Amino acid sequence: MSGSGKSNQNTAATSAAVDISIQLGVLILVIICCYLILKPFIPLVTWGIILAVALYPVYHAVNAKLGNRRKLTAAILTIAALLVIILPGIQMAGSGVDGLQLLNDKLKQEELKIPPPPEKVKEWWVIGSTVYTVWQQASVNLEATLQRYQPQVTAAVKWLLSTAVDTVLGVVMFAVSIIIAGILMTTAHSGGQVARHLFVRLVGDRGSEFVDISEQTIRGVVKGILGVAVIQALLAGLGFWIAGIPGAGVWAFLSLVLAIVQIGIGPVVLGVIIYAFSNMSTLPAVVLTVYLVVLTVYLIVVAIGDGPLKAIFLGRGAAVPMAVIFLGAIGGFIWIGFLGLFIGAVILSLSYILFKTWMGDDPDSSGIEEDSEPKSSADYAI
Repeated sequence: MSGSGKSNQNTAATSAAVDISIQLGVLILVIICCYLILKPFIPLVTWGIILAVALYPVYHAVNAKLGNRRKLTAAILTIAALLVIILPGIQMAGSGVDGLQLLNDKLKQEELKIPPPPEKVKEWWVIGSTVYTVWQQASVNLEATLQRYQPQVTAAVKWLLSTAVDTVLGVVMFAVSIIIAGILMTTAHSGGQVARHLFVRLVGDRGSEFVDISEQTIRGVVKGILGVAVIQALLAGLGFWIAGIPGAGVWAFLSLVLAIVQIGIGPVVLGVIIYAFSNMSTLPAVVLTVYLVVLTVYLIVVAIGDGPLKAIFLGRGAAVPMAVIFLGAIGGFIWIGFLGLFIGAVILSLSYILFKTWMGDDPDSSGIEEDSEPKSSADYAI
């Protein structure tokens, strides 16, 4: 081959490489622009997809009862879900505002009394001495103690206010996501086809299996972690509200968070009991304490069988071990909050399947078990 021929080939190869680079650059620029434009809506749509997947079995059952009236079914479920979310949200916000106002009034009128700490507090590991000293100072002169620790108190108040605002915004965003979920459920057939086609393009012939695993993981997290935590928080919050504890909604929300991260509602219950005996008459305090102690003991007993229960709920019908889903959910929650419960569990589950495939294991050997409900939403047309 002559030198001119090689030169022409090199020129053509260089030109092709430049063309590809320019095309890739333009494509990346378009993707970045699309992301920036859609960024405000990504959490809303993601929550909408999660809720649609979680609620689809219910939607399918109700739709069958109503004679395949998809829009009516979606409207009924959407309204019901909005009532379940909005009413407690309003109660929690109002309770939080009332509690903060009551606390502020008592501080101004110097009516807030803090009992002296028990001697056993000194025996607490690492923090016992510090907690005892601050507690003792607050019980003697609360105002002076607050002034002494003003920077820490100010930071705590700012955090509480920020958390309250974020909670209200979260309730509003969740309500919008419920509406999006209702719309998605009415278009489940086309949406399911798009999801399966996308996964097939990404991972090949096993794309449909990945969609099934994603659906089952989301439903498992809803049942095994979020559902149990909501029940615990509601039971505790009911006791707080009946007893007239200031900020009952806030304490119930904190109980929910602690239950989700598997710490349990014990710390909140202990704090409320201390407050009850410090600021309430004997009979209401005793009644509330008995209720909360019984609730806590019950939850401890339930926790003894928590492993089998989580194995049933988290791993039900999935080809992924319960531990993988559980670690993904908790790690995701710590990473990005409530949304991470589902994103973390799904990502870790799919990564587990990819890892088994890479190792040469046959993921199908564990199988995706069939149970009383269809294998996936694909059986309903999603």
